[in-house]
Amino acid sequence: MYELSAVELIQRLSIALAIGLLIGLERGWTSRGEAEGERAAGVRTHGLVALLGGVWGAIVQPYGVSGVVALAIAFVFVGALIGVYRYRENVHDETFGATTAVAALLAFSLGAFAVIGDIQAVAAAAVATTAILALKALLHGFIERITWDELRSGLALLAMSFILLPILPNRAIDPWDAVNPFELWLMTVLIGAISFAGYVAVKVVGYRRGVAVAGMAGGLASSTAATAAMSRLARENPSQIGASAAGAIFANAIMAPRIIAVIAVINPTLAWSLAPPVVTGGALFALAGVFLLRRGGNERPAESSGISVGNPLDLVAVLKFGALLATVMVLSRLATHFAGSAGAYALAAVSGIVDVDAIGLTMARLGPTEVGAKAAAGAVLLALLSNTASKVAMGWIIGGAGMGLRLTATSALAVAGALLALWLADFADP
Repeated sequence: MYELSAVELIQRLSIALAIGLLIGLERGWTSRGEAEGERAAGVRTHGLVALLGGVWGAIVQPYGVSGVVALAIAFVFVGALIGVYRYRENVHDETFGATTAVAALLAFSLGAFAVIGDIQAVAAAAVATTAILALKALLHGFIERITWDELRSGLALLAMSFILLPILPNRAIDPWDAVNPFELWLMTVLIGAISFAGYVAVKVVGYRRGVAVAGMAGGLASSTAATAAMSRLARENPSQIGASAAGAIFANAIMAPRIIAVIAVINPTLAWSLAPPVVTGGALFALAGVFLLRRGGNERPAESSGISVGNPLDLVAVLKFGALLATVMVLSRLATHFAGSAGAYALAAVSGIVDVDAIGLTMARLGPTEVGAKAAAGAVLLALLSNTASKVAMGWIIGGAGMGLRLTATSALAVAGALLALWLADFADP
C-alpha cells in the first residue's frame, strides 16, 4: 500500500529538486569560468540527480527490503556514471578532485531521503552540504594556518567531550557535596571550548585586520591577557596609546557576552537576570573603544597587536582551570554554609581579581540553592567589578598613566551604565 498522497509526493519531489538545485548552484558558481560542456556536473545535473533520487525513493518506498536493494543499485549506477564523467574531466584538465562526484552522490541520496525520510533533517543536511562546499577557501586557509599542536588540542577537546566526560560519575564525591566530577569536567570543557574558539579566531583572522578585531579575539580567549599585552604595547609605543587602550577596552567589551553565554549553558535564569547590567556595561566598553579609535586620528595601529595567548587546551592549562574551579566550588559551599550571602560576596570579590569564569560557573550551579538567585547574581556582578578594577590597575602599572587614565574613565562609564541598568531592571520588576 502506497503511503504518500499525490499532493505530499509532489511536495517531497519539489524539495528533492530544490536540494539538487541548491547544491548545483554552488558547484556551477565555482566552475562558472569553464566553457559550456566542459563541466561534469553543474546546476542542472545536480538538480536532475536529486530529482532522480527522489523518484527512485518514491518508486521503491512500498517494497520494503527489496526496495532498499533497488535504491542501492540505482545509487551505484548513478555513482558510476558521475565517476566516469568526472574522471574524463580530471584527465582533460589534468587535475585531481572528487568533490563534485561526492556532491552529486549526496544530491541523489538527499533527494531519495526527501521522499522517504524526515524533511527537516534532509533540509539541514542539504544546507550543511552546500555550506561545506562554499567554504572551501576558508577551510583550506584554516588548514594552512593551524599547527600540529592546535590540531592536537582540538582532538583533545573532542576526547574530553565524548570519551572522558560520559564515564565520569555524575554525583558529588566530596564531604561538602560541592564537587560533581561530571559537572566539573563539563564546565571545564565548556570554558576550554569557548577559549579555543577565540584562539582559533585569532589564527584565522589574524591581527593585521586591526586592533579592534585583535582585542575582541584576545578577549574571547582571555581579557586579562589581552589587557596586559595592550598595556605593554602602550608603554613601548607611546604614539599608539589610543589604539592600545582601544584594544584593551574591546577585550573587556567581549567579556560581557562571553560570561553570559557561559552561565546560560548551566543556568539560563541566572544569565537572563544578569543580562541587563552586564550587556549594558559591555556595550559601553565597545562604544568607548570605537570613540578612542576615531579620536586617535593619525595614530596607525601596529601591524600586530602583540597579543600572545597560549593555547587554552594545553593539558596543563585545562588542569589548572579545573583545579581552580573545584577550589572555588568547595570554598563557595563552605563560605555560603558558614557566612551565607556575605561569604559568597567575599569569595567573588577575591576570586574575581584573577578569573570571572570560575565564580560565574559556581554561582550558576550552586548559588541559587545556597544563597538565592539574587545573591548569586550579585556575587557574579561583584566578581566582574573586581576583575575590571584589577585590569584598570594593570593598565596603570604596566601601561603607565596614559593607559591607566583611559581604562579608568572607560571602566567608570561602563560600571555606571551597568548600575543604572541594574537599578532600572529592579525598578521594572520589584
